[in-house]
Order: sequence, then structure tokens, then C-alpha cells
Amino acid sequence: GMFTANTMAAFVECLGLSLPYSSSTPADAPEKPDECARAGATIRRLLDHDLKPRDVVTRASLLNAVRLTIALGGSTNAVLHSIAVARAFGLELTLDDWQRESAVTPLLCDFRPSGKYVMEDLHAAGGVPAVMKLLLDHGLLDGSTMTGTGRTLAENLRGLPPLAAGQLVVRPFAAPLKPDGHIRVLRGTLAPDGAVAKITGKEGRHFAGPARVFDAEEDMLAGLEAGRIAKGDVVVIRYEGPKGGPGMPEMLAPTAALAGCGLLGDVALVTDGRFSGGSHGFIAGHVTPEAADGGPIALIRDGDRITIDAERDSIDLEVGVDEMERRRAGWRRPPDRVSRGALARYVRTVRSAAEGCVTDE
Repeated sequence: GMFTANTMAAFVECLGLSLPYSSSTPADAPEKPDECARAGATIRRLLDHDLKPRDVVTRASLLNAVRLTIALGGSTNAVLHSIAVARAFGLELTLDDWQRESAVTPLLCDFRPSGKYVMEDLHAAGGVPAVMKLLLDHGLLDGSTMTGTGRTLAENLRGLPPLAAGQLVVRPFAAPLKPDGHIRVLRGTLAPDGAVAKITGKEGRHFAGPARVFDAEEDMLAGLEAGRIAKGDVVVIRYEGPKGGPGMPEMLAPTAALAGCGLLGDVALVTDGRFSGGSHGFIAGHVTPEAADGGPIALIRDGDRITIDAERDSIDLEVGVDEMERRRAGWRRPPDRVSRGALARYVRTVRSAAEGCVTDE
């Protein structure tokens, strides 16, 4: 997957809210100063035409950006941020939309950390507009959406060069890295409202094993050092969701630590927190309902069997209904990690990850 900053920059460019090439041009490239000059002229044109973000961001342009993100191999954070962006515009975008688009959009770009290229390589190969051109040619983008240039997406792309001949960053449609998307929405007894996984296929499509449960990221790192995590385990890190975290922190340290111990390929990692775009491995985040809301993730015990199937897009806790009811009756929400200030107010108003963690509804 790409790092989140790259992912969201490309998402915003496809939405039509930034200038063509802006998301893939390196900061020190000679094209950057020219882009800055074009930004000034563009703002002038937007004022002249009274074109506002709400004229640009529509359900169609959101779905365009979702498909681009999948083709690029974007980070799971895009799911969270895109749902929040949609809600800010009064539009609906759901986990089910992501799942539907992932089913029909191929993974084309071989980016780090699971692949070998970086954004600068894509820039040299033709940039994000060249990928959008490819998707448009294959009927995967709606070219009629308006953009911040005052022209439609198709008009913006018409005069731009396609991908460079011989480039290796973006696979041809006939030979994708994966015929469908790497971002999978998993549902099941462990995540009734959905979880988001990044499965490039290199990790395999199935994982089942005993749970190894930690109530905080720091506890998991301590458990790893103490030798409590073994090959085949499903490592669960909970109470790291929007309310529990609070703020749903990124779990870069756990995946880095697992990689450092040589375990990353042999365990699965499940959390109600989220992953940075730099994480890879068999990982599922954004588990909803979160532990702090008493979701099933709060009721898992060490040794429970967890099954993840990225073909059926399921994530299940293999514990009987009666036993789950017994555990639910005995569960008490732990005290909030913060009790005052802006974070405490955030905890009181934040919606679930499946609803984009928005705080103003």
C-alpha cells in the first residue's frame, strides 16, 4: 500500500479539488514552482466562475476517487477519511460502496511497502493523471465530473500524455497485480459493522488461529518482548478505537516490531485502531463496534479461535452464542483514558469508524 499522505493526495486530485499532477509531483521537482503559479491562476478562475467545492465533489467524483485509490494500492486510511469527507459534503459513502468498487477494480500499482516502487517512480512514469487516463479508457471513471480547473475530468485528461512506454510501476489491465481490490471490508461475528483489511494477495487469502489479546498497543509490544506471541497467532489489539484510543491511533509500531522479530508473515493482526500506510502483513483494522462500545472485540479471550477469509470477506470469532451472551453480561466498560479537555469531549461526540469518526452529527 502507498503511504496515507500519498493516498489522500491522489484521492483529492481525482475528486477534482487539486490540480492535475499535484499529488505525484515531488516537492523538489522543477514542475512544482509552475504548479504553484497555476494554483494562483486557478483560484482566480474559480472566483470568476463562482465554482465551489460542492460543485466539484459529488457521489460520482467520490466513487471515481475510490476506484483510483484501489488501482493505486492505497492505504486503508482512505476508507475512513473518504467516508468523513463525503459526510462533510452531505453525501453518502459507505463501507459497502468500498466493497462493491473493490470487487470490480483491479490492483495495478506495485508500491511499497508490499511492492517495490514509490510515488516519485509513478511521477516519472506519467503521474496520477496517466493512471486516471488508463482507468477512464477502461470505463472505470466517470469523465463527466466537474473539477477545480473549471473543466470536467475527461477534459482535463484529454491533452495529457498516457503512461510512458516500458514503465513498470503500473501493470497493464490484462496482467494486474490482483484482479480485484486489495482493500476488503470484512464482516462477521467479530466485526458485525465491518472491519477494513488490506490484502494484496501476497499474504494469502485465509488465516485462522488462536487469539492473543492485548488491551493497548504498549501491552502488545511488551507481550512480544516477553515471548507471548507465537507463529500462527491472531494478535488482537483493542481499546484503540475512536473512543477507546481515544482518536484511533495508527499502529505502525506493532507491525514494525513483528517484522523485526520475523513474525509478520506468520501472524494476523486485528485491531479497532487503524494502520499507517506503512504497515503491511495480514492485518485488519477499523473493527466496529469498537471495544469501548462493547463490540465483540471486547469479549475475545486468549485462545479463542479467529478465522479471517479474504475471499468470502469474513472475520469470525469461533465462540458460541451462549458463551458470548455470558461474556457480554459480565463486561464493564473500562474508565476512559482521558476524562477532561478536548479529547474527553471528542470521545463523547465521535461516531464509529464505519461512519468516518465524524464528531459533528
